[in-house]
Amino acid sequence: MNPLSESTRVNDVHSALNETPVSLIVRPRDTDEAAACVREHGGRGIAVCGARHAMGGQQFLRDSVLIDTRAMKAVRGCDAERGLLRIGAGAVWTDVVRACREMDGLGPHPWAIRQKQTGADELTLGGSIACNAHGRGLLMGPIVEDVESLRLVTPDGEAVECSRAENAPLFALVVGGYGLFGLVTEVTLRLVPRRPMRRLVDIIDIDDAVRAVERRIADGCVYGDFQYAIDPADAGFLRRGVFACYRPDDGATVTSGESDLTRDQWIGLLRLAHTDKRAAFEKYSAHYLASHGRVYWSDDLQLSTYIPSYSEFLTHDSAAAHARESLVITELYVPPDRLGEFLAAARGVLRESGVEDIYGTIRSIRRDDTTFLPWASRDWACIIFNLRTPHTDAGINRSRGTARALIDAAAGFGGSFFLTYHRWAAREQLLRCYPRLPEFLAKKTEVDPRGVFRSDWYEHLRSILE
Repeated sequence: MNPLSESTRVNDVHSALNETPVSLIVRPRDTDEAAACVREHGGRGIAVCGARHAMGGQQFLRDSVLIDTRAMKAVRGCDAERGLLRIGAGAVWTDVVRACREMDGLGPHPWAIRQKQTGADELTLGGSIACNAHGRGLLMGPIVEDVESLRLVTPDGEAVECSRAENAPLFALVVGGYGLFGLVTEVTLRLVPRRPMRRLVDIIDIDDAVRAVERRIADGCVYGDFQYAIDPADAGFLRRGVFACYRPDDGATVTSGESDLTRDQWIGLLRLAHTDKRAAFEKYSAHYLASHGRVYWSDDLQLSTYIPSYSEFLTHDSAAAHARESLVITELYVPPDRLGEFLAAARGVLRESGVEDIYGTIRSIRRDDTTFLPWASRDWACIIFNLRTPHTDAGINRSRGTARALIDAAAGFGGSFFLTYHRWAAREQLLRCYPRLPEFLAKKTEVDPRGVFRSDWYEHLRSILE
């Protein structure tokens, strides 16, 4: 176990709104070192972080010990016949994909991940499990569906195995438990055969979106999402979009690699999204229409060209180089048959507030029946907004008010929101959309009575609800 630093400050890499002083950072290399760390430092309070992309403060705890999991990324075993991969929870998704490819030739066919969260690859597997992340599968629930088992260090510093068959109640708390019930050190993932997928692209209106998803599913498509227009002055705002789906084509030759947009192209699109939103959508649409019919591997199509932090984008834009701002995600869920009504309400919210939505996506999510506190409590249409947020009191307050208004709109149509992209939801919104949240906090106290694993997000929840 290697102490990295004493008395330092950390922050998340996406919103950069969570600068937090911590007393010590340690980086265990395996389960034994992680357990020893918990036994040694549990009395001081421990937070667990990976790649630090979470935006709501759930990976940091002020003046505490911070366990950085990224050294725990070794492959621990595989079953090439059944398609199972055992790997450290600190592995990022590119590590996981590489490990799958190293299984080639050992089983009946090549294996691949079934899904990963979208938008970035350098997120740890443990972090994806902590928030029960989702991908772009048209008929997939969150990632809990792909977890066979996991190794967990409990608040007492003991290592236990958790699955649907072994320590099942703890398994249901840990996946989607935001790091509060123990430290995940190893994960066994369920894999799927690696297949060629043909991209099919349409430009559609949101009124046809639900029927378009149904048509593509009937056509055999496995993955897909809808990138909507972002110019509030345009009649197509939150209405017109690029609908890209992927259908298995086992006889096809793969024609495209991991990403068909380069880093510089993404930066260019991001710049246009700030300066000429209509042109950004037109350029993005033209790119995707030109790629109609290309064939990708099923794991490659899920990998992303990603700008590691918004500040890096700003350094490429001389006009904004001195700005202190970031994008804060708000993710909303509504029943699919209420999607059009919700987006009409969202158009009103964004136009009235003036907060810029720099880019956004709509996806299909299936119900999660496994975890204790499921955000996917039913089949949802998932709508993602990236709110441009200046780091001033006025800028943060304006984005907070906009996020709350969007949550109210979703809840009004029987929907919900994702808990941890920010800490802006009001108490009544938390309880309306997550009625089991008090029971979740009670389970936390039951499993971890000493409060070993905590976070600033957890303390925020307690202060609001208790």
